[in-house]
Amino acid sequence: MSESLRNDGRVWVPLRAGDQRPPGQIPEAERDYYLERRYPSFGNLVPRDVASRAAKAVCDENRGVGPGGRGVFLDFSDVISRQGEAVVRERYGNLFDMYERITAENPYKVPMRIYPAVHYTMGGLWVDYNLMSTIPGLFVLGEANFSDHGANRLGASALMQGLADGYFIIPYTIGSYLAGSKPGSGSADQPEFDAAKAQVRERASRLLARRGRRSATSFHRELGKLLWENCGMARTAAGLKQALARIPELREQFWREVMVPGSQEELNQSLETAGRVGDFLEFAELLCRDALTREESCGGHFRQEYQTPDGEARRDDARFAHVAVWEHRGDGAEPLRHTEPLSFENVHLAQRSYK
Repeated sequence: MSESLRNDGRVWVPLRAGDQRPPGQIPEAERDYYLERRYPSFGNLVPRDVASRAAKAVCDENRGVGPGGRGVFLDFSDVISRQGEAVVRERYGNLFDMYERITAENPYKVPMRIYPAVHYTMGGLWVDYNLMSTIPGLFVLGEANFSDHGANRLGASALMQGLADGYFIIPYTIGSYLAGSKPGSGSADQPEFDAAKAQVRERASRLLARRGRRSATSFHRELGKLLWENCGMARTAAGLKQALARIPELREQFWREVMVPGSQEELNQSLETAGRVGDFLEFAELLCRDALTREESCGGHFRQEYQTPDGEARRDDARFAHVAVWEHRGDGAEPLRHTEPLSFENVHLAQRSYK
């Protein structure tokens, strides 16, 4: 559901672990409004990565709600009692209607059940005001660039950034770049183009040649679960090492046992899915490797070994105020990590607090 609902909704879970009573049967004294308790200055309006991580923490304590115990309540009873249902309906009526169609529960009468999800990223590529990267001609749009949201980018915000970049910015800025470019400089007759095309065809042929027993989607689900548990909103060295041991095994199994029907001479969504899963297996290992190397907590990256006594992110700017990039050195070879220091002249680095 939209993040705007936290403007008026209060987030809570049962105070007692394993309490499966309906929310209306749980008295006020047995509820934990944990965001308000942990972050009294901001309460339910803490940044999204903080709210999601706190939700995961109470769910890990077996105090989550709903099927699987992975949700928390978002309750509007207070604002309805103060301002009336009509005011809430005017603000959020379309969202409440969507929720009721999905769950068959009336959120005006029963608290919503929301779910903490890993859908932020940890930065993005640098771009100038024209959305061009440091590589001339390479423009970076939407959630892939750093410009708007930093560590807190989530689904709804990423949509906004994609629309803003795609509709309003890039049509003007890329035109200025193309106007100053020499026509024909990117001809498809160049040998680099032929080499890239051959590489794509060879990879597609490899996928189609595998007549295994598992779909690409099944590998995708297994990998997603592995990342959720070991490289999600909170990570540990032990969990990251476990993931780094499993991902190469899963990747080898993927290229041996994946089943991709059809051919590459026609529109083939199964082939497209398999190709993306193959890329995801490579990227997942990079995510875990980088998270293991970064021995601090900052923004959307939270290592449980590096937190304050209050459970907040503990930064280490002396060691990690830099940009890092990993150089691929071939299949089976250890990648090489390059770093470039970040220099802050007008901004004082500080550990954030929402107490």
